[in-house]
Amino acid sequence: MRSDCTLDSLFTSPLLRSFIIIFLLAFTACKGYTEQAATTGNSQTKPNAGRSEASNEVVRKNTARVIHVVVALRDNEFQGIVPVPPRIGNGDDPANNLYWGAGYGVKSFFKRASDWKMVSDTRDPKPAVLERVIFKRKDKDVYMVADAYRGREIKQSTIDFLHFAAGGGTESVAVEAGAQPTTIYAGGGADLIAYVGHDGLMDFSLDQYPQKRDDRQRDAVILACVSKSYFNDPLRRTGARPLLWTTGLMAPEAYVLKAAIDGWALNESGEKIRRRAAEAYNKYQRCGMRGALNLFSHGW
Repeated sequence: MRSDCTLDSLFTSPLLRSFIIIFLLAFTACKGYTEQAATTGNSQTKPNAGRSEASNEVVRKNTARVIHVVVALRDNEFQGIVPVPPRIGNGDDPANNLYWGAGYGVKSFFKRASDWKMVSDTRDPKPAVLERVIFKRKDKDVYMVADAYRGREIKQSTIDFLHFAAGGGTESVAVEAGAQPTTIYAGGGADLIAYVGHDGLMDFSLDQYPQKRDDRQRDAVILACVSKSYFNDPLRRTGARPLLWTTGLMAPEAYVLKAAIDGWALNESGEKIRRRAAEAYNKYQRCGMRGALNLFSHGW
């Protein structure tokens, strides 16, 4: 039996021609929408997802372990603290500041440490940051990026600390610590985020708290007065794990930070790190081990 549905008769059928035209119009419209989404939709319709994926990607590129330390410089004028001598309480002078360039400041203390080497020193890397130093442990592939925030920028330093702890603000940093230059990822790309300075949450509140951005586990150290009480809710929302924080008033000097970091670099337990911190604090403050142990806490 002969069929009349030859190729010529198909394209001469008015009904079929209408169907083909409608199909082509629909296909063109769909294609145009897809191309537009490819060029604009990624940045407009799902910005959070895009940033999360990018953050996860750079974290995978971090072959070394990275610490990012946020230091709010001591400031007699702009912070609600008991004033110290003007030379060490000037929040615009990192070279002499109690928490940075003074004897037990982060930069000075680590610079004298025999097991750490300073590999970079940069002035004004960001509007709120007066100086950035980068150290590397001599015996391990561990880097520490430390930022000295202007004293009056303590609120910004607190926001940035929580933002990093939540996985935000990943920043690529080029360092030369060997034969070949390398790139590390600080901010939200770091494995351990630390805050050193006055507890600004005693003086101000934040409009909102940064929220956890990915599934990565980060550790946090908060060396500020009564930090476990004031940072409990903000830190919990970031998803970071409290490796070390405080239950009372304290001097946030760098010997405690170093003790905590050294234990962390050796993969010690939270309790061992707490004891390290207490031993260091007792050594320099002579407050007794019982008091020092009561001052520090780890975990929730």
